[in-house]
Amino acid sequence: MQYFLPIVIGVLYALLMSLIREPHRRRFNAIMVAGAGAAYLSGGGMGGWEFAFTAVVAYVAYRGLDSWTFIGIGWLLHTAWDVVHHVKGNSIIPFAHDSSLGCAICDPVIAVWCFMGGLSPRELLRKVRSGKRQDHDANVPADPHAEAGRPGRAVPRDQTAGAG
Repeated sequence: MQYFLPIVIGVLYALLMSLIREPHRRRFNAIMVAGAGAAYLSGGGMGGWEFAFTAVVAYVAYRGLDSWTFIGIGWLLHTAWDVVHHVKGNSIIPFAHDSSLGCAICDPVIAVWCFMGGLSPRELLRKVRSGKRQDHDANVPADPHAEAGRPGRAVPRDQTAGAG
């Protein structure tokens, strides 16, 4: 249960975050990873390094405002910091000895979701069904001519029937 529950928490986090519409979902998750980067500040287990780590994660979170990849990187950085704290015996929750270990298991689950573009279950299903790759880090259409109305624009199916 010690290893299974953090995975469940990571999946639940992704599912709950999926209720927020884009682009707000990405921005909110950037704020969440910034907060996670500061989670160990009050314990001070690593001395001044706690401030350095918080500054690095704050920068990565700032970049995450426009990039799911950076949010995923932030969660992996936090995973490494969790491992350091667990090994040193300075848990994220002082009265729960293995809380940093649990966090180190949970965070990569969230990171994988972020690297997948922070998709909701519906968006993920749509992506799987279409078989097409969608880039969620940029607000650029797959075909740059599509929105400009220039040649190369895809024609919806119902408009092709009966033409000719």
